[in-house]
Amino acid sequence: MSEFKDAAFGAGHDHIFLGAGHEKNERKTWAVIALCSAMMLIEIVGGSMFGSLALVADGLHMSTHAGAMLIAALAYTYARKHATDARFVFGTGKLGDLAGFSSAIVLAMIAVLIGYEAVSRFLSPVPIHFGEAIPIAVVGLLVNLVSVWLLSGGDHSHSHGHGHSHGHGHGHGHGHGNHAHEDEVQKIFAPSGVFAVSIFEDGVPPVFRITPATEGSRLDASAVSVTTLRPDGTQQVFALADRGTYLESKEDIPEPHAFKAIVRMPDGEHEVEFEEHEHHDDAHEAATRDHNIRSAYIHVMADAAVSVLAIIGLLLARAFGWLWMDPLAGVIGALVIANWSYGLMRDTGAILLDMNPDRRMAENVRHAIEDRGDKVVDLHVWRVGPGHMSAVVSVATGEPQRDSRFYHAVLRRFKGLSHVTVEVQPSHAAA
Repeated sequence: MSEFKDAAFGAGHDHIFLGAGHEKNERKTWAVIALCSAMMLIEIVGGSMFGSLALVADGLHMSTHAGAMLIAALAYTYARKHATDARFVFGTGKLGDLAGFSSAIVLAMIAVLIGYEAVSRFLSPVPIHFGEAIPIAVVGLLVNLVSVWLLSGGDHSHSHGHGHSHGHGHGHGHGHGNHAHEDEVQKIFAPSGVFAVSIFEDGVPPVFRITPATEGSRLDASAVSVTTLRPDGTQQVFALADRGTYLESKEDIPEPHAFKAIVRMPDGEHEVEFEEHEHHDDAHEAATRDHNIRSAYIHVMADAAVSVLAIIGLLLARAFGWLWMDPLAGVIGALVIANWSYGLMRDTGAILLDMNPDRRMAENVRHAIEDRGDKVVDLHVWRVGPGHMSAVVSVATGEPQRDSRFYHAVLRRFKGLSHVTVEVQPSHAAA
């Protein structure tokens, strides 16, 4: 009989998949809105009092800036307040991606408007009031730099922190990087010398390497083996081959890399322990990145870039009479913003369409189950929030004692996997 059960690492779980820095990033975004709104009011009121059209125009421009920030801030607030709302089947973790996608569209529109205005000025140049325009551009740049400072230190590029509790009874970390990190190298102190045992996976499937750490130490590959003891009780013996300056296991090491390893040498057995370590590859960053704070950050960076280009264009136009420098700076700014907008739209759109940002996670889940002799019939892994992945797994097994709880226990070690649904099917084909 087929069993379909969603235990999601324990009964009574919730579906709160907000990023680790959610509330901190929410406060930062509101602070930037307050700054931009104050600047907007000063410019509009000041421009109206002193009859400066340029000041009023920059104030209105600042209002679009505050509006874009408002999208991000409201998304944070709404996602937090409705995090436990049962109507959101997989929580509100993706709301930031929706806000980021919306911001990307706003950025694209701003790029088109700047580009259109620049081309218009190329075709029909307008007189520039340098005395007003340059100080306004400088003040605008200062406001943007303060905004960048307020938003920095957050998840605009990626988030490595995963301290947010979501009721699944496990913390957050991640698998190995693409090579052996220093803390993954274990030392063995044997009578014949000191040896370094590591998991090596620099562009190749992961293997054990045993390297002499002292002069003159040598090992006979045929007399050495490594046995892994995993938390679920499974064992695997690895034979080693001599690669000249080190010994290397002939077989690949299945994921995850969390186990005790018994290294058998001619002088006895030595026990070392390996744990899952955080990996910093592109897939990990894509799975943990907070696109909402990233979109807010890109907005202020885009505005800062335009301010810098405007100041350069205005200074050159005033110094050499090159009036075309001002619209040229506008064209360059429009292209830069359009490029950032495209990147943000591509990344957030992929998450909204449930593309898997971390194919390594899917492969690790498959290997963890199939290395135990079962067959993964169907597997879906997708992102439900910054740093939170969800998986639906259908397993065919010939072991009648293995139910969904067994597979939940197997997969619990994948720290970024916050929600798991397992279907178990009996199969005579699976051994």
